[in-house]
Amino acid sequence: MRYFYLFCLIFSIKIAYTQAVTVTIDPTQAVKTISPALYGRNNSLPKESYAQPLTDAELLRLKDAGVRFLREGGGNNSTKYNWRKRLSSHPDWYNNVYGNNWDAAVQTMVNTLPANVNGMWTFPLIGKVADSDATNFKDWDYNRSQWWSGVHQNLAGGGKINTTGGNIALTNGDPNLYLRDWNADSTVGILDHWFNTLNIPRNRVQYWNLDNEPEIWHGTHDDIVSSNFSPDTYMQSYFAVAKKARAKYPDIKLVGPVPANEWQWYNWINRTTTINGQYYCWLEYFIKRCAEEQTRSGVRLLDVLDIHFYPSESTPEQVVQLHRVFFDRNYVYAGANGVKSITGGWDNSQTKEYIFARINDWLTQYFGQNHGIKLGLTEIDVNNNTPAVVATWYASMLGEFMKNDVEIFTPWSWKTGMWEVLHLFSRHNFTQSIQGISSDETLVSAYPSLNTTKDSMTVVLVNRSTAVSKSTTINFNNFNVSSSATEGRLLSNLPTTETFVSHTQNAIQTSTINIANNSMTVSLPPLSILSLSIKGAIKATGIATADLKPIVLSPNPTKGFMTIDNGEKVEKLEIYDVHGRLLQSLSGKGFQKIDISGLVEGLYLMVFHSKEGLVVRKIVKW
Repeated sequence: MRYFYLFCLIFSIKIAYTQAVTVTIDPTQAVKTISPALYGRNNSLPKESYAQPLTDAELLRLKDAGVRFLREGGGNNSTKYNWRKRLSSHPDWYNNVYGNNWDAAVQTMVNTLPANVNGMWTFPLIGKVADSDATNFKDWDYNRSQWWSGVHQNLAGGGKINTTGGNIALTNGDPNLYLRDWNADSTVGILDHWFNTLNIPRNRVQYWNLDNEPEIWHGTHDDIVSSNFSPDTYMQSYFAVAKKARAKYPDIKLVGPVPANEWQWYNWINRTTTINGQYYCWLEYFIKRCAEEQTRSGVRLLDVLDIHFYPSESTPEQVVQLHRVFFDRNYVYAGANGVKSITGGWDNSQTKEYIFARINDWLTQYFGQNHGIKLGLTEIDVNNNTPAVVATWYASMLGEFMKNDVEIFTPWSWKTGMWEVLHLFSRHNFTQSIQGISSDETLVSAYPSLNTTKDSMTVVLVNRSTAVSKSTTINFNNFNVSSSATEGRLLSNLPTTETFVSHTQNAIQTSTINIANNSMTVSLPPLSILSLSIKGAIKATGIATADLKPIVLSPNPTKGFMTIDNGEKVEKLEIYDVHGRLLQSLSGKGFQKIDISGLVEGLYLMVFHSKEGLVVRKIVKW
């Protein structure tokens, strides 16, 4: 165990020349529920068959790191997926058809991973899916299946290869020889197949992407889509599938439209996105059309607005600031490009991205207040492989997404340093994000979370400075710390090789840190993440609890329904397990009864929210 006085000694010279940072934590402010789907990954499950299980080491790492969400469609390989034949057409490999067994993947998730791990797969919308591998280009015979510049040539279906390379074949293959038509009924048929035939629990697969990067299909899926493919053609396919999926399973979560990168956040192919002659950038157009169709049809068409992002910045100083691209309205982003075309022309003065903040503005404008649509980022990669840089960037992303109510986060690439960060956030954070304000948000941020009984919090501190330690003082408002010392978990100075094996074997360093007068001071090494566990209680002057009318639950214990006395003023009801995991959240105007028959036997916490405060009750399901 390494102790923080060592770090103070080692970095004392640097601290002397840097301004100290002050962080203020207030558990009564900016309270938001943290989505478990933030703790997500891409493509973690076997795709070929259920006979190819995860290795013991892979399973242990997934479980011990605290992975809670898996996006498993496979990106571009999901767009032509045939769930009946378990086949895909690979757009980045000659369009060849290959086995891709989503059934095996979802069964692996359900049968080998904890019940709190959920997955997301894809509804194909392009209208064609893989049907036969009989006319695949024989890439093994050609060059032993090695990558070369010609892998993007459309050679499946009898195409003629251009041996000089490049994307253009001498003769394109015929897609009718390896694809078949696929309508909305065929697309949503996977729901009945999984939930009825395979008996996959519906609560393990609530989220569904409505395909992947449609605004670049003329490049990725150019065997069947041309540059004349219109945004409204995609919208009509989206609406048809969304409505049929919602009709079958009303509690499904619809996720779209998944644009490819910063340019595509604003541009559809050649920026030809207009309504009645007025130009709209792509994401605003998508939101407007969904809102209009939802109003017309009465069917909820969007639950999570999802984007992709592949920034080109590579220096450590640039990478560790990329979290600011999403919500920071004052951040001048060097990579801002597509935003310059946001009005249909080209405006070089547009340098501030804040894409998620813009999306929230558009959602409110077109759907109205309290629309309930959340945000997601399901693909991102950073152009830097230094573990300390990657870890600091990833921690900053998780922290900003926690405090800004983002629903889904699944990085596309997984690099050294990310396992430990995921472990710190998923295993040690609580379920409610609360206010943490730093005097130097550019370099040091605090991401605190609170448990359901309001007597414990975890504070994650991130130092983005690439060279300087930061002396950081943490003060607590409206919270009385009950102990004189606490445990700290530090991630710093990571080696280049992977270090995370399990909950007990990893690069996290633990220490004991003193607390005095409701305050504490720590030294944060450069490019570091520190997680602190704090015990205490919210001050009586805060919003801690309200019990002006005692809420009584009966019968308690019960196997099914509970009657709620004095629940008239309750506006939200949440149920947590004994580990602080949110299991159910219901909003309304007053509650008189609740059904807990779906819970397993055990002890739970029921939290009632009203304008008068919070009330927590213990319940027992038997």
